[in-house]
Amino acid sequence: MNSLNIHQPALYQEVAERLRLRIFAHELPPGAWIDEQALAEQYGISRTPLREALKVLAAEGLVTLKPRRGCYVTELSERDLDDIFPLMALLEGRCAFEAMHKAAPADLDRLASLHEQLERHAAAGDANGFFEVNQAFHQALHELSGNRWLKQAIDDLRKVLKLTRRDSLRLDGRLKQSLEEHRGLLAAIRQRDAARAETLMHTHLLSGRAALAKMHQSASPPLQGEDG
Repeated sequence: MNSLNIHQPALYQEVAERLRLRIFAHELPPGAWIDEQALAEQYGISRTPLREALKVLAAEGLVTLKPRRGCYVTELSERDLDDIFPLMALLEGRCAFEAMHKAAPADLDRLASLHEQLERHAAAGDANGFFEVNQAFHQALHELSGNRWLKQAIDDLRKVLKLTRRDSLRLDGRLKQSLEEHRGLLAAIRQRDAARAETLMHTHLLSGRAALAKMHQSASPPLQGEDG
């Protein structure tokens, strides 16, 4: 009897995942040129699977292939963020709406438990801990929606957003504001008010974008002749 063949990921997929993680960790920062020869030597592979991996990352928006110039890690502009966040707000709002129609009581308890962790991290001023639990809260809603197409679209956009180094929770007052938004969202979830949960999630995402824009403005040097 023939042995069962276990599917193994193709080499280019493994390379793509390695590079993806390095981009997310900003080991390969936005705008960085991808040295194909050096990477091929580092990974002990030919340039063919590396180039296939870069095509995958280009399709995800993580790298940009420039004719006759090579491959670069994508840099997100303020225009990019202005384009992405309204889409995220629509998708995540819809996700919250669908989750409320499908969540069991135990699922709502899990969301409440995650919110309690957010409360503790916010009280301690722990932005990193808040960020991680916030991600878990959103991910839980994605799963509860039961809509794989919606989840895939959100995941794809979240990958691109990982290109930015900025974290809106670092902005003074944003941690408290985000917590207040989550409190309202949790109240709507407990009441199974799907329409309100959708509206509040939409507002929550756009509020995050506004905080990022404020951070960008405060970090940008004044134009010559502009008042300080």
